[in-house]
Amino acid sequence: VVQSNIHFPWSYSLDGTPLPDVSLSPEAQWDALPVEAKGQIFLTIACLEIWDEMGGGIRDGEGLPHYMNGRKPGQYPSMGGFRDNVHFALDLFDPFGLSKNKSEAAKEEGLIKELNNGRLAMIGILGFLAADKVEGSVPLLTSIARPYAGEPMAPFSADFSLF
Repeated sequence: VVQSNIHFPWSYSLDGTPLPDVSLSPEAQWDALPVEAKGQIFLTIACLEIWDEMGGGIRDGEGLPHYMNGRKPGQYPSMGGFRDNVHFALDLFDPFGLSKNKSEAAKEEGLIKELNNGRLAMIGILGFLAADKVEGSVPLLTSIARPYAGEPMAPFSADFSLF
């Protein structure tokens, strides 16, 4: 979607600030976002991680064990406790219950497909980063990669600071 220049047609803030220009590379678009917008993204991810760490709000013996205590890889806790007590939220895995009638073998096959899809997505993202940073490094992406002069790994450097 990002490489195809597909984007929301509205502004991303109430004051009418437009989204970054679609002619920028994805990394440059990220750089153009204000710190507050990035903070909202990271806060949402942090909330989901906390929910996962809590096992989905274990109550009355319900919930999932911690992933270090025997939970299957990729098994994310239901949002049921949050939905019942706080605010409406769909489950992240199978939000409409389409897999409840599948056999265990079909569910296992779907899990393997989903894990492999996630791994391929990570490889693809790193491929685009390499193609944008080092021209010609990924021959298949030469026609769609956009040069990026910034440092995509800056948040992971020892001297990184938001302030």
